[in-house]
Amino acid sequence: MPVLSASYCNYRNLADETISLVSREVFFVGENGQGKSNLLESLYYAAYGASFRTHADAEIIRMGETAFSVRTMYRDESESTSSILVALENGKKRIEKNGKRVQDRKELINTMPCVLFCHDDLDFVVGEPERRRFFIDQSLSMYDVMYIDVMRRYKRVLKSRNLSLKEQRHEMLDVYDLQLAQNGVEIERKRRDAIFQFNQIFGKRYEEITGIDGLAIRYEPSWKMKDNLIPTQDDVLAALREKRELDKSLGTTMSGPHRDRIRFVRNGANFIPESSTGQRRLIAILLRVAQALFYTQAVGKKPILLLDDVLLELDPDKRQRVTQHLPAYDQLFCTFLPGEPYERYRHSTTKVFTIANGTWREA
Repeated sequence: MPVLSASYCNYRNLADETISLVSREVFFVGENGQGKSNLLESLYYAAYGASFRTHADAEIIRMGETAFSVRTMYRDESESTSSILVALENGKKRIEKNGKRVQDRKELINTMPCVLFCHDDLDFVVGEPERRRFFIDQSLSMYDVMYIDVMRRYKRVLKSRNLSLKEQRHEMLDVYDLQLAQNGVEIERKRRDAIFQFNQIFGKRYEEITGIDGLAIRYEPSWKMKDNLIPTQDDVLAALREKRELDKSLGTTMSGPHRDRIRFVRNGANFIPESSTGQRRLIAILLRVAQALFYTQAVGKKPILLLDDVLLELDPDKRQRVTQHLPAYDQLFCTFLPGEPYERYRHSTTKVFTIANGTWREA
């Protein structure tokens, strides 16, 4: 079990205390608004140095206070006890790993790999295209530091190119096009490979739970080639030159990985418009299952699973089947409302905490 404990200071409504998490499965049980999701968020925050609920770190600070911190003790791959501290003071974030300052959040990759299941995952199914691109990019960024670097370079070049187009300064477009092509081709290749791997996992599990076969994830890259081949840099440069006048007239870059599409299809047709709310929710859950399995296949390491009330909206039969299809994990954290049948999911060693007003008590 990687996470041993977490200690808080002014973290949302959580008590300024230390919670012991020494168990392979840990359940947080309580009414809404009592702090269950705050506990999961704090673990995710320690793992990645960022929240899954807000982009504004200052929102995490308890009302009336000016700073916060969370310190997590965990067992690393060598079975040694290590620590991660994340703090916000005077508007500046500080991350330390075993007392040493972390300069870039990518240094936390593979430290405490977490896969989060939450209500907002539905956006990956019914939200804007950028949300599905984000999901695939997040899946790759969980273990591939080089992918993080290439995405950062691509976004910097894209921002500069769009500014040049907007301000009608076109003398640098040839340079930007080359840089965009170099990084964009690599992004498309990685995304193709990832979605291929996801399709080996995703559709089969959906069929096992629902009896509906043939569901797949389809990748539709912006830079298309005949026979679905991956474009070369020269192919991309030609495509950018072909669209340059359109880009100039619109003041923005109209092609590239930032405009890729990812769809859920069955028998060649878009599945989501005709799907039920329950089917969409199940797809969102199975995307996270596939993400965890994808990570394990890539690095040979099981992740930590964080499940935030995601089973609540499924009918009892599908809820039972989903729990049977959860991926292998190093540690599991779940939140439940008091009336949920969490007892049927616990093991003899499962820790159960009741949460009320930001405090916890082991049941």
